[in-house]
Amino acid sequence: MKNNVHIVKFFRQRIPTFTCVPGCHDCCGPVLVSTEEMARLPRKSAQEQDAAMAALSCPHLGADGCQVYEERPLVCRLFGTTPRLACPNGKRPAVMIDPLIEDQIYRYFTQTRHVLV
Repeated sequence: MKNNVHIVKFFRQRIPTFTCVPGCHDCCGPVLVSTEEMARLPRKSAQEQDAAMAALSCPHLGADGCQVYEERPLVCRLFGTTPRLACPNGKRPAVMIDPLIEDQIYRYFTQTRHVLV
């Protein structure tokens, strides 16, 4: 697990950032998150999880946006940084993610246990 923590940190540092449209949460929905990333997020009750799932939303999405933005999972960070997960509002970083890093992230996704959030 310690190795996966370092891998996640490595990837997080290589995903470019950009500013989202204020108030937009179009990419916030149920996503698969590695168990290492999930361990960094605050626990939500089964009721909160169920309500978010019923709304096709994320239990960490609050009235003012993502409540765990600094710790958001890799898949959330990828939105808007790659044509595979394009921002519905056309926002993007000045330079998109390096395709080799993106491929490594997707390989990581297939090699690690994930849970639905």
